[in-house]
Amino acid sequence: MSKQLKADLALLGVTIIWGSSFILSKNSLDHLETFNFLAIRFLISALLSSIIFYKNMIHIQKDTLKYGIFIGIILFTGYAFQTVGLNYTTASKSGFITGFCVVIVPVLSALLLKQKPERAAVIGVILALVGLGFLTLDSSLSLNIGDFLTLIGALMFALHIITVGKYTVSVDSIALGIVQIAVVGILSLLFTVTIETPIIPKGVEVWTSILILAVLATSVAFIVQNAMQKFTSATHTALIYTGEPVFSALFAYILAGEILTKGGIFGGILILLGMMIAELDWKNIFARKKKLQSS
Repeated sequence: MSKQLKADLALLGVTIIWGSSFILSKNSLDHLETFNFLAIRFLISALLSSIIFYKNMIHIQKDTLKYGIFIGIILFTGYAFQTVGLNYTTASKSGFITGFCVVIVPVLSALLLKQKPERAAVIGVILALVGLGFLTLDSSLSLNIGDFLTLIGALMFALHIITVGKYTVSVDSIALGIVQIAVVGILSLLFTVTIETPIIPKGVEVWTSILILAVLATSVAFIVQNAMQKFTSATHTALIYTGEPVFSALFAYILAGEILTKGGIFGGILILLGMMIAELDWKNIFARKKKLQSS
């Protein structure tokens, strides 16, 4: 088995974990306020990750800390909007809307990094926008507040992908990821003691969800993502991540019985199609096709 195949399988595992995180987060929010939940999840994750990778943290460089704090603030904003939005929308819809960030990336790259998006990316964004309309707009053509908040979260996650890609090449990727996790935990703690009434939850169910999210969906997922992307392409990674909303809807159906409407299913398909069109290497595909036809 090649290194790239192993990396792709590992990233697929991360995608499945993130897909399940929406319903687990929604279950946790039945017992905890938004920032109370985020603080517990991310502080546990940061502590665990720092213990396991203590050598990386002991020798952390100034640039790693600086970039990690900056990217961590962006990540916190994304999770804050996504988690607040989960209080007002379904886990399956939240998963699809969050997955939309994969398509937003080329658009933000064009605006912020002056990288002109390819035609396929533009087509993908248009398809995904139409799909988002089918998924989130009700019969009165009004946008659910939870959907709107989740969409803002998706924009921040797209910005997170761009900034990680820009800075991780020059610093320790593992330490960079841990700093981001810690920043989310600390900011969530500040918010929960300021505007909420934080508690330590009780019950096996809520702690099971929190620990799975802290260990698998945060520590393992972020570290595996940073490590495995060294052995596979960005296109492979993005295509694999398009499966996240599909797994989100699957887990929401299995664990909570959530069922999307026909319009929602059609919208979700359009979003996935838009993501795939935006991320596929069409020049390479057409070059291979031309080569096969000429041989």
